[in-house]
Amino acid sequence: QLQLVESGGGLVQPGGSLTLSCAASGFTLDYYAIGWFRQAPGKEREGVSCISSRGGSTNYADSVKGRFTISRDNAKNTVYLQMNSLKPEDTAVYYCAARTGVFTSVREMCTIRQGALYRGDFGSWGQGTQVTVSS
Repeated sequence: QLQLVESGGGLVQPGGSLTLSCAASGFTLDYYAIGWFRQAPGKEREGVSCISSRGGSTNYADSVKGRFTISRDNAKNTVYLQMNSLKPEDTAVYYCAARTGVFTSVREMCTIRQGALYRGDFGSWGQGTQVTVSS
């Protein structure tokens, strides 16, 4: 069974940093693009960042560009999201998910639809990790 587990969330002051981890079990991440999404209370789940299967291509939401960095270590079967200069509006539950698709070539790449990651393109969602940015 494909399973992703997020960790690394917590409470941080504005301007602070956190690194989230997304670890896979039951499958290898080598052939999957991985996306990070977040959901704040009362809001839709939104795409934050995505990285292709070998790390050669990354995408970021405009709201986090220049502050967040996505990376992966396939040897450790883990994807990371380094978050710097955190703002209160970054407060949310953060989820990682694997790109779905019938073909490997599809699963390896991040697909941007109308300028954003599409939740429906991803599966094997983790349980989420809470990030709270507050003074």
